[in-house]
Amino acid sequence: MSFFYDLDRSDPVQRRVAANLVRLGDALTDETLPKTVDDTLLLATWNIREFDSPAYGLRGVEPYHYIAEIISRFDLVAIQEVRRDTEPLEKLRRLLGRWWKYLVTDVTGGSEGNKERMAFLYDSRKVRFGGLAGEVVIPPIETRDENRKLVYTPSKQLARTPYLVGFETGWFKFMLSTVHIVYGESKADDPKREAEIRAIARFMAARAKEDHAWAENLILLGDFNIFDPGDVTFKALTEAGFVIPEGLQQVTNVGKEERFFDQMAFMTPNLRKDQILASGAFNFYDHVYRPEDEATYISDMGDAYGTTSSGKPRGNKSLYYKTYWRTHQMSDHLPLWAALKVDFGRDYLDRLAGSG
Repeated sequence: MSFFYDLDRSDPVQRRVAANLVRLGDALTDETLPKTVDDTLLLATWNIREFDSPAYGLRGVEPYHYIAEIISRFDLVAIQEVRRDTEPLEKLRRLLGRWWKYLVTDVTGGSEGNKERMAFLYDSRKVRFGGLAGEVVIPPIETRDENRKLVYTPSKQLARTPYLVGFETGWFKFMLSTVHIVYGESKADDPKREAEIRAIARFMAARAKEDHAWAENLILLGDFNIFDPGDVTFKALTEAGFVIPEGLQQVTNVGKEERFFDQMAFMTPNLRKDQILASGAFNFYDHVYRPEDEATYISDMGDAYGTTSSGKPRGNKSLYYKTYWRTHQMSDHLPLWAALKVDFGRDYLDRLAGSG
């Protein structure tokens, strides 16, 4: 549970926030597993749209409370679309509690990089940072010329630099890499998107199999902009050796078309079917910023609710509320989560005793 002791009952807006937090908290309790001391790891990935960009108007206090409440229900969360200013991460940490920590990359340069950072937020009471942290650089391609001399050709790097970090919790030591794959054209088989996924999947698969890999367990997660599990972009992950359990193949976009943008892919030698205890995509719009709440936020939306950027009257105000305004308050992605079993103590004792 996040901290909301600063809410003031005398303020009607803050009373609304309190009521929404009750509804949101009840839904999270119903739809996710409870946190434990050492039995499970509640892992999530969430692209929090433009977190936080003044170009679209900085978020107010209200959505931070909802975002913090959602994150608080997990142990470790990968966040994409963190922007240059890290104050939003600090705001979240203050609402989550001092035991929450974060690790964040530098800003990715270039127009495709979009001035974004990758970040991990984790509950340090449960998860330990293992010391490994780095932004991934795809190594050069090695070939030989006519004289059999090695020739190195620089590889094209990903538009947004992936982040690789080592964590430990319970009996589980693992490498976690988060990505935000380039979108490219609005089609399922965009070649730039496929190339980036293949590049990072092959690199991470090779890294996990090295003799001196930091850990033999690897999880690759984030916003892959994959349209459907039947697409070539999805196969680029599985063909590299990653396993994506069916329960984690979830629609995570907010829009008319159903898209499986966010993924959580595993390369864990000891991964068993019973290690993933539960999973899903949490639709917070069923509980906050609902369609029926539109009238409540008319004053918050300002002139843009009724007028387009060109000064013309807006024809579909509800569409603006649903697909633009509220997605910049919360996100246009849903958090994807999984509960992993991380206590293998009894299994180990059974093997030592000869009964397993």
